[in-house]
Amino acid sequence: MERQEILDGLRQSPKVDVCVIGGGINGISVFRELALQGLNVLLVEKHDYCSGASSALSRMVHGGLRYLENGEFKLVQESLVERDRLLRNAPHYVAPLPTTVPVFDIFSGLGNGIVRFLGLSRRPSRRGAVAIKAGLSIYDFLTRKRAMMPRHQFRGRRTTLEKWPALHPGIKSSATYFDAWVSHPERLGIELLQDGLSSKLGAAALNYAELRRTENGQYRVEDQLGGASVAVEPALIINATGGWIDIANQSLFSPDARPAPLMGGTKGSHLIIDNDALRDALADHMIYYENEDGRICILFPYLGKVLVGSTDIRVDDPETVRCEADERDYILQSLAFVLPDIKIKPEEIVFQFAGVRPLPASNDSFTGRIPRDHFCTVVEPKDGGPPVLCMIGGKWTTFRSFGELAADMALERLGRKRRVTTTDRPMGGGRAFPTNAPVWLASVATAKGLSGLRMAELFSRYGTDAEVVANFIIAGADMAMPHAGYSVRELLLLIRDEAVEHLDDLLLRRTTLAVSGELSLDMMDAALDLLAQEKRWAPAQRASERDRFLTLLTGRHGVDEDMLSARNEPRSTECDTTAKSG
Repeated sequence: MERQEILDGLRQSPKVDVCVIGGGINGISVFRELALQGLNVLLVEKHDYCSGASSALSRMVHGGLRYLENGEFKLVQESLVERDRLLRNAPHYVAPLPTTVPVFDIFSGLGNGIVRFLGLSRRPSRRGAVAIKAGLSIYDFLTRKRAMMPRHQFRGRRTTLEKWPALHPGIKSSATYFDAWVSHPERLGIELLQDGLSSKLGAAALNYAELRRTENGQYRVEDQLGGASVAVEPALIINATGGWIDIANQSLFSPDARPAPLMGGTKGSHLIIDNDALRDALADHMIYYENEDGRICILFPYLGKVLVGSTDIRVDDPETVRCEADERDYILQSLAFVLPDIKIKPEEIVFQFAGVRPLPASNDSFTGRIPRDHFCTVVEPKDGGPPVLCMIGGKWTTFRSFGELAADMALERLGRKRRVTTTDRPMGGGRAFPTNAPVWLASVATAKGLSGLRMAELFSRYGTDAEVVANFIIAGADMAMPHAGYSVRELLLLIRDEAVEHLDDLLLRRTTLAVSGELSLDMMDAALDLLAQEKRWAPAQRASERDRFLTLLTGRHGVDEDMLSARNEPRSTECDTTAKSG
């Protein structure tokens, strides 16, 4: 439905079963779960979908190997089950990731790991081969019945350095196991949202809108774009705002009825680096390593570049988080430790991002000890308003099971029954995923009259939904966008069908142009022209939007106008919009 349709519908019928606030991956997950059960559910997101912590993840889909030290076996088991479900249900975006751990000692960390497991120690220490072997054996044991990926293996020093000669020469051995990575996390969020929206006419979602409690105890949805304010009467509210939960509760409860703080998030920052030597040194593996201070860091190939992270710092205000200079230095220092001969130039950092892990409130002095598990708590208002179910904690890998947990609690409160399960439900472009992708691509390319190269490009972005995108592309005259591998009609479809309201929605989340370091100034302006034309913006509004985006890109992601301008040089390969010949 169009935005105005949704607002008009609420004016005519303000009663909803559930109002979910927070359009990150957990909010979208519970929205989808409830919509599939036939509930009248409304999702309200203050900014854009998956624009907060859900866009700042490490791009990993993993069981949480290091959580074993905290004794979080249940979380690790759940995470591994959900990881394997994502490999099956979203194969277009989630794929296996061979992960190698450099080992510098034999017995180090074993005793400390035991006392940490018992809660007697707060600080990390270097983990030796025995401790790593124990953790990976548990990993293998927990996945033994599914066996979707190979078991772990150890390599000696000589064999390790033959495969990864750039590694720190002080290593004793290495261990390799398999987890997974997600290529387009924000797009996966949009697909889940669309799944929920397509399930029932009573399901609706608004980005750039807020749910607020009025002085008389009623609730209103405030549209931040058009300025409209519409009354809404939810039977239940779900607060799925992650690191913003306590802030959101301030607008949901009167001052004397607000619950105690529930959240205590930490910030994680990451860099995207364009360095051929670094990328080649990884040999298509993720390197999962300890910095000299014992903090776990990662680096792995990502969309032709290398992703490196991360930090773990307490934050008070999730709205202002960004990768600070000292964090950037820390990440580069950790990289220099594990790969000492590879030098990174400042201009090779093409993008940076930071997000807040939505962890439960904790006074622990060591952030690594804060539980990573998730749970829900229901806050009953004292003035007779609707109860508020708060989703505490959670991580990207477990979004489906967390959404299922919250939905089941909501269904019980409302006296409704679950009628659909999502455990084996394919997601978006993972539906009808071909076992032989080249044959599928050749068939669709021939049917649509597009080149095999163009179809392969669309398939990498949308999975089997590439066929839908191709149908739209061939329905009108198309042309390539500057230096980007995208075309006009491809972006036009995203603008029209995926609630794109600002330029950053399109360039940071509906596409991977910015995070992959492929965004140029020419591409930015061409995309802005397309968006301004669709939205019928006056020249002044277009100029304001351009300034807004550049300010965001510089302040949050370390990319300024000069960097974008330097990328205006033509690419070696351009988006092929021509029909396949012959």
